[in-house]
Amino acid sequence: MLHGAGFRLPSSVFVHGFLTVDGQKMSKSRGTFITARTYLDHLQPEYLRYYLAAKLGPGIDDIDLNLEDFQNRVNADLVGKVVNIASRCAGFITRLFDGRLSATLDEPALVENAQAAGSAIAEAYEAREYARAMREIMALADRVNQYIDQRKPWVMAKDELARNALHEVCTTGIELFRLLVLYLKPVLPFMAQEAETFLGCAPLCWKDHGTRLGAHQINPFKPLLTRVDPAKVTAMTDASRTVPVNPGTPAPEAPAPTAQGATDPTPTISIDEFSRIDLRVARISDAAAVEGADKLVRLTLDLGTETRQVFAGIKAAYTPESLVGRQVVMVANLAPRKMRFGVSEGMVLAASGDGPGIFLISPESGAMPGMRVK
Repeated sequence: MLHGAGFRLPSSVFVHGFLTVDGQKMSKSRGTFITARTYLDHLQPEYLRYYLAAKLGPGIDDIDLNLEDFQNRVNADLVGKVVNIASRCAGFITRLFDGRLSATLDEPALVENAQAAGSAIAEAYEAREYARAMREIMALADRVNQYIDQRKPWVMAKDELARNALHEVCTTGIELFRLLVLYLKPVLPFMAQEAETFLGCAPLCWKDHGTRLGAHQINPFKPLLTRVDPAKVTAMTDASRTVPVNPGTPAPEAPAPTAQGATDPTPTISIDEFSRIDLRVARISDAAAVEGADKLVRLTLDLGTETRQVFAGIKAAYTPESLVGRQVVMVANLAPRKMRFGVSEGMVLAASGDGPGIFLISPESGAMPGMRVK
């Protein structure tokens, strides 16, 4: 038609293949005919934008939305690698340095290498090789997390003589976090907006990748992205079994779960139900009393590859200072809970009885942060 009408034929048509779910064509009976509306009723768009970008290339290949891989990749990459960098550094900047970054860096070469990586990432975007761009960005995030693991700011914070070095280390981490967000902004615009608010900076532009924040004031850190909740993925697929194909019809609300064992204080569970609980060893890297709360302590938990913020009602039994460095067991896949004081991203295990006292559950010596308890 274009040729007959005298128009120039396109030199290239930018398309991709079909979208499959769990390796199969979409099916209402299997709950895999997922409309955009049903997805948005349950999950954040940033999750899917990143996952599809991590698989998208310039060819016409099918893209598979594997729901288990979707959860694992988003949690590991976006939360465990990228957001985790800000989480590990921002608290020290806010608490010990009035929220102001250092004018000097601990590792300027690492920042310079990250700035230089912008050219290769831009080339991948322009060539429509989004999966390669995501790999480049996550490889950079891995190097940043390795740097933080080596410098251990949570240990440096205990030494008054290391305060200047701590300031530079955390500033280096925040500068690198800014670069990662800048590189991800074409795929994750909403997360980038949240990061810009946290950083207190103007909207990030690609031309800014060669600059630094410098001695800049940042805002208190709030979780920019929470882990994918498996319960919400299940609710999405359940809703997709009944959702009308007509996109103009709103998706029905997921049915409320039926209470089990309501009259039994200790109902039994199956081994499959127990296996869904992800118990992990964690090290308390920081602890602080929560202003305005009688029982809560804010814990920063190091899981080896990421940190989490957890509010625990243990103030009556432990002072914050006595908790730093202690290892505990936490429920790592508990859905984040928004509280008046912030978002709690898990739960630590403790024992209590009819008598007084709360006792944190600790693993044997030799257990390392991130190890699964089973």
